[in-house]
Amino acid sequence: MIYKVTEDLRAAIEGLLEPEEVEEALGQAEVKELFRSSRVGTIAGSVVTDGRITRIAEARLVRDGTVVWTGRIGSLRRFKDDVGEVAEGLECGIVLDGFQDVKVGDVIEAFETRQIEKKLE
Repeated sequence: MIYKVTEDLRAAIEGLLEPEEVEEALGQAEVKELFRSSRVGTIAGSVVTDGRITRIAEARLVRDGTVVWTGRIGSLRRFKDDVGEVAEGLECGIVLDGFQDVKVGDVIEAFETRQIEKKLE
């Protein structure tokens, strides 16, 4: 009976704990060339150097080791096709949502943030 009360208390307390956010790196792309479009703005012609880049991922722009911008990927294209994912070693065009100040040599890091429920030890 006491064990049941302890388990119920533990479950109630764990339900009150805020979930922990864990960032999982997906991949990186290096900006090789810039293209201007009157419709979408600056397109970063990039090559995926590590992992993969997905359209639904969050992204950060790193310039000279400093994070310049963090947000979402607005568009991901391979040639003229809109794609959901680009794998390592392939070229793509990336538009960052709401950010136009991209420069050649910048690195775009794609990541996902997941929430993990905290457990009592």
